[in-house]
Amino acid sequence: MTLAAMEEDRTGPHRRGGLLNIFKNVAWLMGGKGFGAICSIAYLAILSRSLGLKDFGHFSLIFATGLALVAVASFQTWQTVVKFGAEPSRLKDWRSFGRIVWLCGAIDVSGAMLGTMVAFVVYYGFGEALSLNPEFIDMAFWFNVALLWSRMTTPNGIVRVLDRFDLGTYVEAVVPAGRLIASLIIILVGPTVGRFLFAWAFFDLLTGLLYWVVAWRLVPRALNRENFGHFRETVATHPDLPKFFGITYGSSTLDAIYKQGPVLAVGLLLGTSAAGLYRLADQLGQGIGKLSGILTRAIFPEFAVARTTQAIDMFRKLVRQVSLIAALSGVCVTLVAIFLGEPLLMLIGGDAYIAGAAVLIPLAVAASFELASVAYEPMLYSTGHAQYPLMIRLAAVAVLGAGIMLLSPMGPIGVGIAVAFGMAVLWVLMSATVWHVMRSLVKAEQAK
Repeated sequence: MTLAAMEEDRTGPHRRGGLLNIFKNVAWLMGGKGFGAICSIAYLAILSRSLGLKDFGHFSLIFATGLALVAVASFQTWQTVVKFGAEPSRLKDWRSFGRIVWLCGAIDVSGAMLGTMVAFVVYYGFGEALSLNPEFIDMAFWFNVALLWSRMTTPNGIVRVLDRFDLGTYVEAVVPAGRLIASLIIILVGPTVGRFLFAWAFFDLLTGLLYWVVAWRLVPRALNRENFGHFRETVATHPDLPKFFGITYGSSTLDAIYKQGPVLAVGLLLGTSAAGLYRLADQLGQGIGKLSGILTRAIFPEFAVARTTQAIDMFRKLVRQVSLIAALSGVCVTLVAIFLGEPLLMLIGGDAYIAGAAVLIPLAVAASFELASVAYEPMLYSTGHAQYPLMIRLAAVAVLGAGIMLLSPMGPIGVGIAVAFGMAVLWVLMSATVWHVMRSLVKAEQAK
């Protein structure tokens, strides 16, 4: 059976199953992420041990800057594809779905072009401010260009809205597997920052290409050239699209600033070696807490469909169930960091990185708060309240910035504590907002 035929079988009106469907999609994502986690621990150990603390710090600063630029220039169009493509895809209206996809794809390309110009200014105008070795400026710029063009999210949205998380898992496995193989080869020929950056960029580009190939095979009729270019008509058909797109872009950008900003702040305020130490602890903290990202990918498509096809009581029950599971997972994240953080850092980085164990604990606490609030943002997006996550993330970033300025004299651990405080603020505000919105939805439903 072809991919197109399989897509026809899976996109009918009754394909969704609420919590069970979320579990199924999480299982696919966890399978891929589990494989990726094993590979990432291995290649992270090779990377940190072979480069040493200072060069690993350079690599970390370049990588964090790249991710921050991707966040600023990449518009996370997958959320727009899911939000406005859920209904056309369910009805198999490939003409309307294709126009939404082409609009999002054009935005992705525009963002990559803009990001390339911004990267040029950042590296050739402010490279010294990042404490980068001048020899790394050229390779850092081209590495960032590769990230910008590989991380377009429109095809990811197609895969997710069509409920084909299995295919996404296969595609995303290319990155960790490729990085691990490349790391082993680099060890044999001689480890350098440039060689690791080249390998990371190559497999990111390959994965981006594969995502587009899979998306085209799934919905060739939607991606037909006849559907390209009807941008004004598409926006006129979906008048809420520009607002939703702008809000989600702002929210995702603030999220990336929150995650990559502390690494850059450590490098700027405390030096490249401190940045390397913080980055390794941060990688483990984010690795332990990546379940939040997995759940978001699985939850948002389900919420987007459930809100249009289910009664408010069933929708509220689904949100409550997911929130409870996420909160329990958050507790587990913190316990893992407390009891296994130091052994993991010793295993991966060696004695030079053992001081990162103290940094890992507040970062894991932050990850647990993020995990506990994982159902909130998809719920607010799917109910037409996308502006609230943006405002809340802005408040969290403000708390983070103030915390870094006040606590950075404590070293990397002070920055970690600032991250935890900011994420705690986000969880409290998100919880209160979701409770208020859900209560309003129930009242509105009862008044009908």
